[in-house]
Amino acid sequence: MPHLLYIDGQWQPAASGATLCPINPSTREPLAEVAAAGAADVARAVAAAQRAFADWRRTSGAERAVYLRGFAEQLAARRAALVELQMRASGKPRLEADIDIGDAIATFAYYAELAEGLDARQNAEVALPDAGFRAQTRFEPVGVAALIVPWNFPLVTSAWKVAPALAAGCTVVLKPSEITPLIELLLGEVADAIGLPAGVLNLVPGLSEAGAALAAHPGIAKLSFTGSNAVGRKVMQAAAERTLPVGLELGGKSPILVFADSDLDDAVQWIIAGVYWNAGQMCSATSRLLVEASIADELLARLKVAVEALRVGDPLVGETDMGPMTSEAQFRKVQDYLAIARDERLVCLTGGETGVGWCIQPTVYVDVPLDSRLWREEIFGPVLCVRRFADEAEALRLANDSDFALAASVVSADLERAQRVAERLEAGHVWLNSPQVVFPQTSWGGGKRSGIGRELGPWGLSAFLDVKHITAPR
Repeated sequence: MPHLLYIDGQWQPAASGATLCPINPSTREPLAEVAAAGAADVARAVAAAQRAFADWRRTSGAERAVYLRGFAEQLAARRAALVELQMRASGKPRLEADIDIGDAIATFAYYAELAEGLDARQNAEVALPDAGFRAQTRFEPVGVAALIVPWNFPLVTSAWKVAPALAAGCTVVLKPSEITPLIELLLGEVADAIGLPAGVLNLVPGLSEAGAALAAHPGIAKLSFTGSNAVGRKVMQAAAERTLPVGLELGGKSPILVFADSDLDDAVQWIIAGVYWNAGQMCSATSRLLVEASIADELLARLKVAVEALRVGDPLVGETDMGPMTSEAQFRKVQDYLAIARDERLVCLTGGETGVGWCIQPTVYVDVPLDSRLWREEIFGPVLCVRRFADEAEALRLANDSDFALAASVVSADLERAQRVAERLEAGHVWLNSPQVVFPQTSWGGGKRSGIGRELGPWGLSAFLDVKHITAPR
């Protein structure tokens, strides 16, 4: 696979000759040398996308669906190799890597269906109170979309943005993370294989300079960003300079609420999946456990045994349940939070230490004060904080007392209560008695500091469409 930039249907080196060196987080050895885009490369990519937009916007939804299905089919044909690459580049266990690739395939296939559906919606008549007039509704692509994606779910987050943007008729400039650029570059290889018109998809991996240049480019019509709140604010400021539509999927500090009538073994499995999947490097990680006081001691005893049984290490060497942090910077960040926990004298049920290489032990702190930094801040690592609650009202109060509102989980045998609690939780997505399963047909996003807008589902498509009405006398 070429390790160059993909601009205007061509593999190209960076204008400056700069390169990136992504690292295998399990071995801490280089994986490849990848061209690193700068401002000049971003400008070429945007210009290519602008040229391509003139024709791409005029294609029908059915025509675009053919290409989207091509992406799905090509990714499926490469699935085994992509799983291996995801494991090496991100440190994910095989099961997690395989689910990632399946998610990307399903997303492209889903938006192929929605693209076809757009044709039937075009020029639909609007019922008016005045019979002397008629009105029609049109849905038109916003233009060139700048997509900036993070390192924790490479290819997945890209599919969530690229597929609806292409389905809407937008052309795309995608900036993958400098930490995990390899799997996104494969999208260029797929674009070549399916004959996607030149300039419709452009790939510019690079450092923060490339992201800043893309966000500030005057040729961009839409900005979509997934990542940290700190960078998200800069993206929003860049969009505000030109009053651009912006989608932001940012941080989280999600709760999982476990009630006394729960099956404790099931609860333990859902707790573990919610905070140790991808080594906790998830914006949706349910890293705040709220457990009803009457079962807290028994649940925590079972949780301790299960957490300490997790196998941590290189996913390509033996059976592994949790891999390392994806980068040294993230490893150091989580290390700092473990030091903060010691300074705050938090009670550690298990873990609290680093492992081999960039691994962090799966960690649980109990009876964490509400003003603790670990309770309130997004750690982005395998660290769970626990508090007890007396009743449903207190559980909801504690759960909603957060700067974030991305996700939540509820565990209870009383399905009416679970539904009631879900409706009162401040979160964009709530799971009931389930691990964090995300389908392309459902929405993704949150409120408060967790971001602006929604991805996936029909809402993801709408994010890349403008609405036009045509009104005329009959």
